[in-house]
Amino acid sequence: MAKCLKIIEKRNKRGLAAKSRKIAVGVGQAGRRNGVKAWEGGKGFLIKMETRDAFELDMMGKKVRLGLRTFVMGVLNTTPDSFSDGGLYMDSGAAVAHGVEMVRQGADWIDVGGESTRPGSRPISAEEEAERVLPVIRGLRRKLGAVPISIDTTKASVAAQAVRAGANIVNDISGLRFDERLAEVAARYHLPLILMHIRGRPENMQQRPFVRSIWRSVHDGLEWSVKRALARGVRREQLIIDPGLGFGKSRTQNYEILGHLGRLRSFRLPILVGTSRKSFVRAATQGEKISGAARRKRPALANPSAKPGSEVLSSLEFADAAAVTAAILNGAHIVRVHDVEHMVPAVRLADAIVKATSGGR
Repeated sequence: MAKCLKIIEKRNKRGLAAKSRKIAVGVGQAGRRNGVKAWEGGKGFLIKMETRDAFELDMMGKKVRLGLRTFVMGVLNTTPDSFSDGGLYMDSGAAVAHGVEMVRQGADWIDVGGESTRPGSRPISAEEEAERVLPVIRGLRRKLGAVPISIDTTKASVAAQAVRAGANIVNDISGLRFDERLAEVAARYHLPLILMHIRGRPENMQQRPFVRSIWRSVHDGLEWSVKRALARGVRREQLIIDPGLGFGKSRTQNYEILGHLGRLRSFRLPILVGTSRKSFVRAATQGEKISGAARRKRPALANPSAKPGSEVLSSLEFADAAAVTAAILNGAHIVRVHDVEHMVPAVRLADAIVKATSGGR
């Protein structure tokens, strides 16, 4: 019999005590739903967060422990057309300075990308991409010492050049679908390899019909990527998976993935999540329906200390912090963010909650 923890008394309009109703929570028959533990008893229901799994990541022969705290990956785009910061860091000097500043603000890793993957973007040549990223990676390596630098690319030739310039992580948004030889680069240099789920390609991923079962698509897609990486010589301790929020998913599907992220624990691999400044986060900030149907926008959440004209950006910062927190509480080991300064406090708070609810480990 479930232990009664609380009794709620209902009162009628005359203020007389009505029949009490017992709500039992906390003790009862154990069940499992969507990767969280549940205890059912009477009419009550309590959900307990899972402890985040710990992993040792192999980074060029060195062991990096993931799971004790959340790692922050700072985004550094050297592109003219990325959806958030396109054109801001085309100059290599400005890009290097921004990367150094993100580390000062609390970034653990810097992710350098030279090709936009926003919806509708077109691919560029390997030569043009290399020209954008290599000077930045060399400059960051000189300035940052041993701080890990990730190359965000889908091309093996760009990845190999980036590694020789100083990169020590490969971040592939295609999950090896565009160029399987990326796995060989990671295997040869003993680099961590981030495998992301994507449906289609950036130029058409949001135009195709969305799948009915997003979890089947994500699971099967990541399973294929992991198998191909292992077949190409990458070891499991080098792998990180990313569900690919915003890459070929509907707005509702992005929220669903974020809320049920714990399902990815079945892969027994570290999880990276990138929600930063994406359209489904902006939509929630502006009060739009999760289904994507338009409606009258609510006023943006203003920051009293914000400069005039920056209220929308301030509200997006709050929403980004909420999304980062949700990702961590649901099992993310690494969060990829643009605004390191404002996301680090959210990461620290979420980590404190994870630690407190996992026995202080």
